[in-house]
Amino acid sequence: MPQTPHTDQQHRAILLSIAQRAMQERGLLPDFSAAVLAELDKIEAPASMRGESAGDPSGIRDLTGVPWASIDNDDSRDLDQLTAAEALPGGRVKIRVAVADVDALVKDSSAIDGHARFNTTSVYTAAKIFPMLPEKLSNGLTSLNLDEERLAVVVDMAIGADGSLQDSDIYRARVRNQAKLAYNSVGAWLEGHGAVPGGITAVNGLAENLRVQDRVAQSLKDLRQAQGALSLETLEAKAVFDGDQIRDLEVERKNRAKELIEDFMIAANGVTARYLATKNFPSIRRVVRTPKRWDRIVELAREHGYRLPDDPDPGALDQFLVKEKNADPLRFPDLSLAVIKLLGAGEYLAERPGDTAPGHFGLAVKDYAHSTAPNRRYTDLITQRLLKAAMAGEAAPYDFAKLDVLAKHFTTEEDAANKVERQVGKSAAALLLESRIGEQFDALVTGASDKGTWARLLTFPVEGRVVRGFEGIDVGDRIRVQLLAVDVERGFIDFGKIGSSRDR
Repeated sequence: MPQTPHTDQQHRAILLSIAQRAMQERGLLPDFSAAVLAELDKIEAPASMRGESAGDPSGIRDLTGVPWASIDNDDSRDLDQLTAAEALPGGRVKIRVAVADVDALVKDSSAIDGHARFNTTSVYTAAKIFPMLPEKLSNGLTSLNLDEERLAVVVDMAIGADGSLQDSDIYRARVRNQAKLAYNSVGAWLEGHGAVPGGITAVNGLAENLRVQDRVAQSLKDLRQAQGALSLETLEAKAVFDGDQIRDLEVERKNRAKELIEDFMIAANGVTARYLATKNFPSIRRVVRTPKRWDRIVELAREHGYRLPDDPDPGALDQFLVKEKNADPLRFPDLSLAVIKLLGAGEYLAERPGDTAPGHFGLAVKDYAHSTAPNRRYTDLITQRLLKAAMAGEAAPYDFAKLDVLAKHFTTEEDAANKVERQVGKSAAALLLESRIGEQFDALVTGASDKGTWARLLTFPVEGRVVRGFEGIDVGDRIRVQLLAVDVERGFIDFGKIGSSRDR
């Protein structure tokens, strides 16, 4: 039975109801408990800045004079990291990444910590953000907000002209964010097709500092790609509201500012993992194993006239991806999405001192521990506690057995959070598409298994299930589909295959 169109109802309210129900159905907590709120009421200020004096055993440095800046989404308020550059002799550059010291206020086994450990991550939906930590903390007292002094854990890296890491250190410091910047405006400026953002011009020397950061980030990326990191680029859709009604789905693409932060976080996460290893501490690693569907990736490359080796080879795969990006940049995100689906999901693994984790296939890095977003991810908060104990010469606050349990929990709950975000995103798309039943579109097959077959429209960033004519198609195939039905409440979008894509 077809649904009644939601033309006269507030889309935001519809999506909020769907999001709250999806959180509960996936076993996540949409609201903070009374115990959390009572504990929160007792936290009235940022963490104490004690220990900054010279020679203090706590080792907290005063770096408030460094030209720190945050670069994040336009609407982000939970600021986890700041970056800054400093020229060194011999063409080297010191890159500092300051990460919010969330542990300074959120103590292990507290009620607030318990909620964060249960959900493990903030959940970002079109209707509402369900923060891992109360917004009084994540957007306020533990956020690296503009012109506010905060405690941070700083990852200090000396980078050579070739992008190689030549030295590193980790320590605690006081920092002050001097410019709150946004990806899109900074990216446009760095790429030469946008004016310099006002937040940059307001800080003496920041423009040149960011130019240096951009140059170093590009060298880091180039070196990783030479070592086999994959050049992937996907499309991310964000619901755009006009009041409380969805007006459009806006595609968010990579730019130089996003790459800058991504490259620095990858480097900092590697330093973090190795630091814990040198201190003989267990840790939680983020890994992407060797792809199980490499045979399909080989077949996909063959369809594009490229031959990959029979055994998984990230370097050869990246050469294929770079070739295709240069040949067809408009369709490259579709190929990237197919490859990502075939690579398989990442997971968290606990690692004992001296063991060797599988590494991250897509990033071509062996040592990788999430550490740079403790306001948003609980695994990063765990890593931060391990780091602070290691810096202080204390025993590890978690043993391997505890981390092993937590790592499995993180992987499971991250999957649940991703499913909530996808479901609400599909509900938002269904609201936009419910007046277009019967129309035809070109699409890319993004999933094919015993559980079903999925495809994403090429002209509209929407994914749905192929419920008719899916026999014989696989990930990466381009097909022509007809929109058969939508179910806003369940986030279902159903397609029927009617032929091969006209763009094939």
